[in-house]
Amino acid sequence: MIPLLKLKNRFPKEKFSVGLDIGTSTIKLVKLKFIEETVELCGFNLESTQTDLEPLIRRIAQSQDVKRVNISASGSATIIRYVNFPRMKEEELKQALKFEAQKHIPFSMAEVNLDGYILKQDSPDNKMLVLLAAVKKEFINQRLKLIEEAGLTVNLVDMDSLALLNAFNFNYSDDNNVKTKTIAMLNIGASISNLNILEGGIPCLSRDIHIAGNNFTQKLMDIFGMDFKSAEELKINPDKDRANKVASTVESVLSNLATELRNSFDYYESHSASTVVKIFLSGEGSQISGLKDMLANLLGIEMEYWDPLRRINISSNIETQKIKTLSVQLAVAIGLALRGS
Repeated sequence: MIPLLKLKNRFPKEKFSVGLDIGTSTIKLVKLKFIEETVELCGFNLESTQTDLEPLIRRIAQSQDVKRVNISASGSATIIRYVNFPRMKEEELKQALKFEAQKHIPFSMAEVNLDGYILKQDSPDNKMLVLLAAVKKEFINQRLKLIEEAGLTVNLVDMDSLALLNAFNFNYSDDNNVKTKTIAMLNIGASISNLNILEGGIPCLSRDIHIAGNNFTQKLMDIFGMDFKSAEELKINPDKDRANKVASTVESVLSNLATELRNSFDYYESHSASTVVKIFLSGEGSQISGLKDMLANLLGIEMEYWDPLRRINISSNIETQKIKTLSVQLAVAIGLALRGS
């Protein structure tokens, strides 16, 4: 079964927990230490993805003395739905899950691992809000084989969007914007952007959008006739002579992303009495020069970066300034590690 987001903070019995986020452009590993009621970042690693993943994962794990990891999935092999079920007990939900899920999951139940979590027990008309999550078994089996070949044991399999929710909820559950308003989380990766909408701290829409960092890079490659690595550097730190052209190129891709986001917000708002008032940004693709302000202008919604380490202490052996700079890229791995071991 796929472990799902737990909306209440909880700490594992074990002392250490590790999140491994295998992205299309980078692999991120986060090692957390749980000390009584506090959490400490005691190790991390971030490296560019290579063609042969197994030795890279092995080396990253060995650098942090890691044996067990929490991993995640995203993209076309996964699906998340928020569904109103007839009100029932948790034990009854487990029995009814497959039958009810068939109506909402566009995969055969035989080809997926399925799980569900009750978000709200008091929906109107004797209903309850349930989060349904499914991942294709083929994807999980391939990922498990990869991790095992790297000499590691998989503790649990989550989803990128749910790991993000877990990290965000842990760090921002005391924020009034989160507790009382409707906000969105946008995590821009290399090939996929994860969108979550939360109403009063409870998730009610999750979606993977296939417009992300690589789309900006490809556009710059086409415009400037440069290789991938040069375009990656240019989109983060454009030089003075090309800054305006880079900005207009970035905005042309952002307009497509903004359209997808607006469609998602319109869909949500057509089923709810509230509107999205703020967007929290994360992910390596969100660091593109000028992206935050341009996207905020396109959508007309306030936008800010959120800190996945807001309530996490940093070990004395980690350079604070370096990890603060990189933390926006580590949100999924941190959410996975917070799940415990």
